[in-house]
Amino acid sequence: MKLQDKPATFLLWLLCAFPVLMLSQVLSPWVSASELTLPGHVTASDIKPHLPQPYTVKKGDTLWDIANYFFKKPKKWLRIWELNHYISNPDLIYPGNKIWLNIQKEKAGRTGEPTVARLQPSVHIKPVERLEAPVDSSLLVTALRRHDFISPGAVQGVGYILGSSNERINYGANDEVYLKFSSPVNEGDMFDVFRASHPIHDPKTGKVTGVLVNHLGQIEVISQSHGIARGRVIKSFEEISRGDRLRPAHNSDTHITPSYPPHPVNGRVLYIRNDATEAGQHQIIGISLGLEDGMKAGAILSVYRAGRMIRDTISGKMVALPKEKVGALMVLVPQQDASIALITESTGPINLGDSVHNQVRH
Repeated sequence: MKLQDKPATFLLWLLCAFPVLMLSQVLSPWVSASELTLPGHVTASDIKPHLPQPYTVKKGDTLWDIANYFFKKPKKWLRIWELNHYISNPDLIYPGNKIWLNIQKEKAGRTGEPTVARLQPSVHIKPVERLEAPVDSSLLVTALRRHDFISPGAVQGVGYILGSSNERINYGANDEVYLKFSSPVNEGDMFDVFRASHPIHDPKTGKVTGVLVNHLGQIEVISQSHGIARGRVIKSFEEISRGDRLRPAHNSDTHITPSYPPHPVNGRVLYIRNDATEAGQHQIIGISLGLEDGMKAGAILSVYRAGRMIRDTISGKMVALPKEKVGALMVLVPQQDASIALITESTGPINLGDSVHNQVRH
């Protein structure tokens, strides 16, 4: 029976043959129709030996270039397209794409038909990494510049404000003042101006653990004569007065990395700024944990309030409820026996005497 007698059969044959005929015309003169190879027509002898895989596509690569990498004759490029299913269009490959050509040469040599080596998924297990929320550096700058905690023996500083060329007793930025030091200083030296607030006592032992100080500003020495130095107020946070103390300027590092003490610590809230009885988020407090307890700048701790006492209606006895977490804090300035800390979060008021412990990590 002739094909002309079966129009449908002839049409089907034409639809199958047309793409191959057209492809041979498009590739000419580079590839002749007789040289056109289909995906299955690759043997072990066609493949260059000892090639590292995968091949990473570079800018300007085409499948023809990549075929030249894998095969002795790049005319086998259709095989690469067939083995890498994510390539939907051979004209659309991008730098960074990975190209694999997994063919078992032994089987190919026996049968002439290459076999695709199927990749098996694998699971890589590693410990969970917890990323801490970034710390607001503006809060740290404010806290570290305005508040500090020093040992009782350091409250005298290394000098003090003597006066000025006029009768003023309070000074601000750009004012010139006279300074008295306990040891020689040099022109250009910078000093912090501070004022001692009051000592902080450990509630259990009554021992003075430190003295809270307020930073008032910063002064630069511009000259000196006969043991008296002249200085200029560079920064002023509050009014600076005669008698305010000086100590070498300390530039606080606001890039504090949050960390967790590796061992159990237990302390209490000793102080709340401005002599308040309760505090909340972003306020400064003092705690009874210091360098001797392993504290360092950035240590994260939790604050707990003691549970209330309630009457058990069944037994009739008073029962203490469990303590409740009311906030978290970060140590800013650790001293020997105590530290200044910033409340980073709070779910309720934090009071003097509240307990401070290691924060539980989730």
